[in-house]
Amino acid sequence: MNKILLGYIIINYLKKILIVTSIFYLFGLILNLFQELEFFRDVDESFATPLALTAIYVPSIIIEILPFIIFVSSMWLLINMRDKRELLIFKVYGFSNMKIFFIISLVSFIFGWIVLSFFNPISSVMTKYYEKTKSRYARDVEHLITFNKNGLWIKETLDNSEERIIYAKKDNDGLLEDLTIFVFNQNFDLKEKIVSKQANIKDFDWILSDVSVIKILDEISVNKFEVYKIKSIYNHEKISNLFKNTHTLSFIELITKHEDLKRKGYDKEFLFESLNKMITLPFFLVIMAALASILTMHTLKNAKNFRFILVGIIVCVIIFYFKDLSNALGQTNRIPLIISSWIPVVSLGIFGFIGILQINEK
Repeated sequence: MNKILLGYIIINYLKKILIVTSIFYLFGLILNLFQELEFFRDVDESFATPLALTAIYVPSIIIEILPFIIFVSSMWLLINMRDKRELLIFKVYGFSNMKIFFIISLVSFIFGWIVLSFFNPISSVMTKYYEKTKSRYARDVEHLITFNKNGLWIKETLDNSEERIIYAKKDNDGLLEDLTIFVFNQNFDLKEKIVSKQANIKDFDWILSDVSVIKILDEISVNKFEVYKIKSIYNHEKISNLFKNTHTLSFIELITKHEDLKRKGYDKEFLFESLNKMITLPFFLVIMAALASILTMHTLKNAKNFRFILVGIIVCVIIFYFKDLSNALGQTNRIPLIISSWIPVVSLGIFGFIGILQINEK
Protein backbone atom coordinates (compact mmCIF):
# COMPACT_ATOMS: atom_id res chain seq x y z
CA MET A 1 0.00 0.00 0.00
CA ASN A 2 2.83 2.42 0.86
CA LYS A 3 4.36 1.95 -2.61
CA ILE A 4 0.99 2.67 -4.23
CA LEU A 5 0.55 5.86 -2.19
CA LEU A 6 4.15 6.87 -2.91
CA GLY A 7 3.61 6.39 -6.64
CA TYR A 8 0.33 8.31 -6.43
CA ILE A 9 2.07 11.37 -4.92
CA ILE A 10 4.99 11.31 -7.36
CA ILE A 11 2.88 10.81 -10.50
CA ASN A 12 0.38 13.50 -9.51
CA TYR A 13 3.16 15.91 -8.64
CA LEU A 14 4.92 15.38 -11.98
CA LYS A 15 1.59 15.86 -13.78
CA LYS A 16 1.08 19.18 -12.00
CA ILE A 17 4.62 20.29 -12.94
CA LEU A 18 3.97 19.36 -16.59
CA ILE A 19 0.65 21.23 -16.70
CA VAL A 20 1.99 24.36 -14.97
CA THR A 21 5.08 24.36 -17.21
CA SER A 22 2.86 24.08 -20.29
CA ILE A 23 0.74 27.01 -19.13
CA PHE A 24 3.81 29.17 -18.51
CA TYR A 25 5.24 28.11 -21.88
CA LEU A 26 2.08 29.12 -23.75
CA PHE A 27 1.93 32.39 -21.83
CA GLY A 28 5.60 33.12 -22.65
CA LEU A 29 5.00 32.11 -26.27
CA ILE A 30 2.22 34.65 -26.65
CA LEU A 31 4.10 37.50 -24.95
CA ASN A 32 7.39 36.95 -26.77
CA LEU A 33 5.65 36.47 -30.11
CA PHE A 34 4.48 40.10 -30.04
CA GLN A 35 8.11 41.23 -29.61
CA GLU A 36 9.28 39.05 -32.50
CA LEU A 37 6.49 40.28 -34.77
CA GLU A 38 7.51 43.85 -33.99
CA PHE A 39 11.14 43.01 -34.79
CA PHE A 40 10.22 41.42 -38.15
CA ARG A 41 7.65 44.08 -39.04
CA ASP A 42 9.76 45.58 -41.84
CA VAL A 43 11.43 42.31 -42.85
CA ASP A 44 10.14 40.17 -45.70
CA GLU A 45 9.63 36.99 -43.70
CA SER A 46 6.63 34.74 -43.13
CA PHE A 47 4.84 34.37 -39.80
CA ALA A 48 6.61 31.04 -39.32
CA THR A 49 9.99 32.71 -38.68
CA PRO A 50 9.05 34.77 -35.58
CA LEU A 51 6.90 31.89 -34.33
CA ALA A 52 9.78 29.40 -34.62
CA LEU A 53 12.24 31.80 -32.96
CA THR A 54 9.81 32.38 -30.10
CA ALA A 55 9.29 28.64 -29.65
CA ILE A 56 13.02 27.97 -29.28
CA TYR A 57 13.68 30.97 -27.00
CA VAL A 58 10.92 30.46 -24.40
CA PRO A 59 12.46 27.23 -22.90
CA SER A 60 15.38 29.28 -21.53
CA ILE A 61 12.88 31.54 -19.77
CA ILE A 62 11.06 28.48 -18.38
CA ILE A 63 14.29 27.27 -16.74
CA GLU A 64 14.80 30.77 -15.30
CA ILE A 65 11.38 30.75 -13.60
CA LEU A 66 11.45 27.04 -12.68
CA PRO A 67 11.47 27.74 -8.89
CA PHE A 68 8.12 29.53 -9.21
CA ILE A 69 6.75 26.71 -11.38
CA ILE A 70 7.67 24.26 -8.61
CA PHE A 71 6.06 26.55 -6.03
CA VAL A 72 2.77 26.72 -7.95
CA SER A 73 2.81 22.97 -8.71
CA SER A 74 3.44 22.08 -5.05
CA MET A 75 0.67 24.37 -3.82
CA TRP A 76 -1.76 22.98 -6.40
CA LEU A 77 -0.95 19.38 -5.45
CA LEU A 78 -1.22 19.93 -1.69
CA ILE A 79 -4.37 22.08 -1.86
CA ASN A 80 -5.97 19.43 -4.04
CA MET A 81 -4.98 16.67 -1.60
CA ARG A 82 -6.23 18.68 1.38
CA ASP A 83 -9.58 19.56 -0.21
CA LYS A 84 -10.18 15.89 -1.10
CA ARG A 85 -9.29 14.83 2.46
CA GLU A 86 -6.40 12.82 1.06
CA LEU A 87 -3.94 14.25 3.57
CA LEU A 88 -6.04 12.73 6.36
CA ILE A 89 -6.16 9.38 4.57
CA PHE A 90 -2.39 9.44 4.09
CA LYS A 91 -1.92 10.06 7.83
CA VAL A 92 -3.90 6.89 8.56
CA TYR A 93 -1.40 4.91 6.46
CA GLY A 94 1.60 6.48 8.21
CA PHE A 95 2.35 9.36 5.83
CA SER A 96 3.03 12.37 8.05
CA ASN A 97 3.26 15.93 6.76
CA MET A 98 7.04 15.62 6.97
CA LYS A 99 7.07 12.45 4.90
CA ILE A 100 4.83 13.95 2.22
CA PHE A 101 7.05 17.02 2.08
CA PHE A 102 10.17 14.84 1.88
CA ILE A 103 8.74 13.01 -1.15
CA ILE A 104 7.86 16.27 -2.92
CA SER A 105 11.20 17.89 -2.09
CA LEU A 106 13.19 14.83 -3.22
CA VAL A 107 11.34 14.78 -6.55
CA SER A 108 12.00 18.54 -6.91
CA PHE A 109 15.69 18.12 -6.08
CA ILE A 110 16.21 15.29 -8.61
CA PHE A 111 14.15 17.18 -11.18
CA GLY A 112 16.43 20.22 -10.73
CA TRP A 113 19.56 18.20 -11.53
CA ILE A 114 17.86 16.58 -14.53
CA VAL A 115 17.04 20.06 -15.85
CA LEU A 116 20.64 21.23 -15.37
CA SER A 117 22.17 18.10 -16.90
CA PHE A 118 19.87 17.51 -19.88
CA PHE A 119 17.38 20.32 -20.58
CA ASN A 120 19.72 23.24 -19.86
CA PRO A 121 22.32 22.23 -22.50
CA ILE A 122 19.54 21.83 -25.07
CA SER A 123 17.99 25.22 -24.24
CA SER A 124 21.43 26.92 -24.42
CA VAL A 125 21.98 25.54 -27.95
CA MET A 126 18.50 26.74 -28.94
CA THR A 127 19.21 30.20 -27.51
CA LYS A 128 22.51 30.42 -29.42
CA TYR A 129 20.66 29.56 -32.62
CA TYR A 130 18.01 32.15 -31.74
CA GLU A 131 20.57 34.93 -31.27
CA LYS A 132 22.58 33.94 -34.35
CA THR A 133 19.43 33.92 -36.51
CA LYS A 134 18.20 37.28 -35.21
CA SER A 135 21.60 38.87 -35.73
CA ARG A 136 21.25 38.21 -39.47
CA TYR A 137 18.14 40.37 -39.54
CA ALA A 138 19.49 43.13 -37.28
CA ARG A 139 19.06 46.53 -38.90
CA ASP A 140 21.68 48.43 -36.86
CA VAL A 141 25.05 47.02 -37.91
CA GLU A 142 27.17 50.16 -37.65
CA HIS A 143 28.76 48.82 -34.47
CA LEU A 144 29.54 45.13 -34.22
CA ILE A 145 31.57 43.09 -31.76
CA THR A 146 32.35 39.40 -31.62
CA PHE A 147 34.64 36.86 -30.02
CA ASN A 148 35.85 33.82 -31.95
CA LYS A 149 38.75 31.38 -31.75
CA ASN A 150 41.07 33.98 -33.32
CA GLY A 151 40.35 36.68 -30.76
CA LEU A 152 38.28 39.85 -30.35
CA TRP A 153 36.89 41.74 -33.36
CA ILE A 154 35.22 45.17 -33.16
CA LYS A 155 33.72 47.26 -35.94
CA GLU A 156 32.61 50.81 -35.22
CA THR A 157 31.67 53.88 -37.25
CA LEU A 158 33.42 57.10 -36.29
CA ASP A 159 31.82 60.56 -36.16
CA ASN A 160 33.30 61.49 -39.57
CA SER A 161 31.70 58.36 -41.12
CA GLU A 162 35.02 56.55 -41.28
CA GLU A 163 35.11 52.88 -40.34
CA ARG A 164 37.39 51.34 -37.73
CA ILE A 165 38.01 47.62 -37.41
CA ILE A 166 39.84 46.50 -34.28
CA TYR A 167 41.44 43.10 -33.74
CA ALA A 168 43.06 41.82 -30.54
CA LYS A 169 44.46 38.37 -29.97
CA LYS A 170 43.42 38.27 -26.30
CA ASP A 171 41.43 40.22 -23.72
CA ASN A 172 43.14 39.88 -20.36
CA ASP A 173 40.78 41.55 -17.87
CA GLY A 174 40.62 44.90 -19.66
CA LEU A 175 44.06 44.68 -21.28
CA LEU A 176 43.99 43.83 -24.98
CA GLU A 177 47.12 42.08 -26.23
CA ASP A 178 48.58 42.21 -29.77
CA LEU A 179 46.18 44.88 -30.97
CA THR A 180 45.73 45.90 -34.62
CA ILE A 181 43.44 48.75 -35.74
CA PHE A 182 42.47 49.38 -39.35
CA VAL A 183 40.96 52.78 -40.22
CA PHE A 184 39.04 53.11 -43.52
CA ASN A 185 37.73 56.24 -45.20
CA GLN A 186 34.17 56.69 -46.50
CA ASN A 187 35.07 54.78 -49.67
CA PHE A 188 36.40 51.96 -47.49
CA ASP A 189 39.99 52.56 -48.59
CA LEU A 190 42.61 51.76 -45.95
CA LYS A 191 43.76 55.07 -44.48
CA GLU A 192 45.66 54.10 -41.35
CA LYS A 193 46.91 51.06 -39.49
CA ILE A 194 47.76 51.07 -35.78
CA VAL A 195 49.72 48.22 -34.19
CA SER A 196 50.13 47.95 -30.42
CA LYS A 197 51.50 45.34 -28.04
CA GLN A 198 48.95 46.15 -25.36
CA ALA A 199 45.95 48.43 -24.82
CA ASN A 200 44.20 49.40 -21.59
CA ILE A 201 40.46 49.61 -22.42
CA LYS A 202 39.03 49.97 -18.92
CA ASP A 203 37.87 53.48 -19.91
CA PHE A 204 36.44 54.79 -23.17
CA ASP A 205 39.79 56.53 -23.77
CA TRP A 206 41.97 53.59 -24.71
CA ILE A 207 45.65 53.80 -23.73
CA LEU A 208 47.88 51.93 -26.18
CA SER A 209 51.47 50.93 -25.38
CA ASP A 210 54.45 50.34 -27.71
CA VAL A 211 52.60 51.65 -30.75
CA SER A 212 53.36 51.90 -34.47
CA VAL A 213 51.07 54.19 -36.48
CA ILE A 214 51.25 53.53 -40.21
CA LYS A 215 49.62 56.28 -42.29
CA ILE A 216 48.74 55.34 -45.84
CA LEU A 217 48.31 58.52 -47.89
CA ASP A 218 50.15 59.35 -51.10
CA GLU A 219 53.09 57.60 -49.53
CA ILE A 220 53.42 55.38 -46.47
CA SER A 221 54.80 56.86 -43.22
CA VAL A 222 55.49 55.09 -39.94
CA ASN A 223 55.52 56.79 -36.53
CA LYS A 224 56.29 55.08 -33.24
CA PHE A 225 54.90 56.02 -29.81
CA GLU A 226 55.43 54.63 -26.35
CA VAL A 227 51.90 55.73 -25.40
CA TYR A 228 49.07 56.48 -27.81
CA LYS A 229 45.41 57.29 -27.04
CA ILE A 230 42.25 56.65 -29.06
CA LYS A 231 38.61 57.19 -28.12
CA SER A 232 36.10 54.36 -28.55
CA ILE A 233 32.42 53.80 -27.82
CA TYR A 234 33.44 50.62 -25.99
CA ASN A 235 35.26 49.94 -22.75
CA HIS A 236 35.95 46.63 -20.99
CA GLU A 237 32.75 46.71 -18.94
CA LYS A 238 30.58 47.42 -21.97
CA ILE A 239 32.23 44.63 -23.98
CA SER A 240 31.82 42.17 -21.10
CA ASN A 241 28.15 43.06 -20.68
CA LEU A 242 27.49 42.17 -24.31
CA PHE A 243 28.42 38.59 -23.51
CA LYS A 244 26.71 38.29 -20.14
CA ASN A 245 23.87 36.12 -21.36
CA THR A 246 23.61 33.07 -19.12
CA HIS A 247 20.98 31.57 -21.42
CA THR A 248 23.65 30.79 -24.02
CA LEU A 249 25.89 29.01 -21.49
CA SER A 250 24.94 25.57 -20.25
CA PHE A 251 25.75 24.03 -16.89
CA ILE A 252 27.88 21.34 -18.54
CA GLU A 253 29.72 23.95 -20.61
CA LEU A 254 30.53 26.04 -17.52
CA ILE A 255 32.13 22.99 -15.88
CA THR A 256 33.93 21.35 -18.81
CA LYS A 257 34.90 24.42 -20.86
CA HIS A 258 35.56 26.98 -18.13
CA GLU A 259 39.11 27.82 -19.28
CA ASP A 260 38.09 27.96 -22.94
CA LEU A 261 35.34 30.45 -22.12
CA LYS A 262 37.81 32.67 -20.27
CA ARG A 263 40.18 32.56 -23.26
CA LYS A 264 37.30 33.65 -25.50
CA GLY A 265 36.93 36.77 -23.36
CA TYR A 266 34.20 35.87 -20.88
CA ASP A 267 34.74 37.53 -17.53
CA LYS A 268 35.88 34.98 -14.92
CA GLU A 269 33.71 36.53 -12.20
CA PHE A 270 30.67 36.32 -14.47
CA LEU A 271 31.41 32.63 -15.20
CA PHE A 272 31.88 31.91 -11.48
CA GLU A 273 28.62 33.68 -10.61
CA SER A 274 26.71 31.88 -13.38
CA LEU A 275 27.97 28.46 -12.27
CA ASN A 276 26.99 29.06 -8.64
CA LYS A 277 23.53 30.29 -9.65
CA MET A 278 22.95 27.10 -11.60
CA ILE A 279 24.19 24.88 -8.77
CA THR A 280 21.72 26.56 -6.38
CA LEU A 281 18.75 25.66 -8.63
CA PRO A 282 17.97 22.15 -7.20
CA PHE A 283 18.27 23.49 -3.65
CA PHE A 284 16.02 26.41 -4.51
CA LEU A 285 13.39 24.03 -5.87
CA VAL A 286 13.37 22.20 -2.52
CA ILE A 287 12.92 25.53 -0.70
CA MET A 288 9.99 26.53 -2.93
CA ALA A 289 8.35 23.15 -2.28
CA ALA A 290 8.90 23.74 1.45
CA LEU A 291 7.27 27.20 1.35
CA ALA A 292 4.30 25.77 -0.54
CA SER A 293 3.98 23.01 2.08
CA ILE A 294 4.08 25.52 4.94
CA LEU A 295 1.28 27.58 3.39
CA THR A 296 -1.02 24.65 2.60
CA MET A 297 -0.36 21.93 5.21
CA HIS A 298 -0.72 23.98 8.38
CA THR A 299 -4.33 22.73 8.66
CA LEU A 300 -6.42 19.85 7.33
CA LYS A 301 -9.53 22.01 7.11
CA ASN A 302 -10.74 23.33 3.77
CA ALA A 303 -9.92 26.99 3.30
CA LYS A 304 -10.56 29.60 0.67
CA ASN A 305 -8.10 28.90 -2.12
CA PHE A 306 -8.11 32.54 -3.20
CA ARG A 307 -6.24 33.42 -0.03
CA PHE A 308 -3.52 30.86 -0.79
CA ILE A 309 -3.19 32.12 -4.36
CA LEU A 310 -2.84 35.71 -3.14
CA VAL A 311 -0.30 34.78 -0.47
CA GLY A 312 1.58 32.65 -3.00
CA ILE A 313 1.87 35.55 -5.45
CA ILE A 314 3.14 37.85 -2.68
CA VAL A 315 5.70 35.24 -1.60
CA CYS A 316 6.95 34.83 -5.18
CA VAL A 317 7.35 38.58 -5.62
CA ILE A 318 9.24 38.95 -2.33
CA ILE A 319 11.59 36.07 -3.18
CA PHE A 320 12.19 37.46 -6.68
CA TYR A 321 13.26 40.86 -5.31
CA PHE A 322 15.28 39.24 -2.53
CA LYS A 323 17.27 37.24 -5.10
CA ASP A 324 17.65 40.33 -7.27
CA LEU A 325 18.94 42.37 -4.31
CA SER A 326 21.43 39.66 -3.39
CA ASN A 327 22.72 39.48 -6.98
CA ALA A 328 23.05 43.27 -7.13
CA LEU A 329 25.11 43.29 -3.93
CA GLY A 330 27.44 40.68 -5.40
CA GLN A 331 27.82 42.43 -8.77
CA THR A 332 28.67 45.73 -7.08
CA ASN A 333 31.28 44.00 -4.88
CA ARG A 334 29.40 44.79 -1.66
CA ILE A 335 29.56 41.09 -0.81
CA PRO A 336 31.50 38.20 -2.43
CA LEU A 337 29.80 36.73 -5.52
CA ILE A 338 29.59 33.22 -4.08
CA ILE A 339 27.82 34.57 -0.98
CA SER A 340 25.39 36.60 -3.11
CA SER A 341 24.40 33.40 -4.94
CA TRP A 342 23.84 31.36 -1.78
CA ILE A 343 22.35 33.93 0.64
CA PRO A 344 18.76 33.47 -0.67
CA VAL A 345 19.12 29.68 -0.50
CA VAL A 346 20.54 29.60 3.03
CA SER A 347 18.21 32.22 4.55
CA LEU A 348 15.05 30.85 2.93
CA GLY A 349 16.23 27.32 3.73
CA ILE A 350 16.43 28.12 7.46
CA PHE A 351 12.97 29.68 7.37
CA GLY A 352 11.61 26.69 5.47
CA PHE A 353 13.16 24.17 7.88
CA ILE A 354 11.56 25.85 10.89
CA GLY A 355 8.20 25.99 9.13
CA ILE A 356 8.34 22.32 8.11
CA LEU A 357 9.04 21.27 11.71
CA GLN A 358 5.95 23.19 12.80
CA ILE A 359 3.58 21.69 10.21
CA ASN A 360 4.87 18.21 11.04
CA GLU A 361 3.49 18.65 14.57
CA LYS A 362 -0.03 19.35 13.25
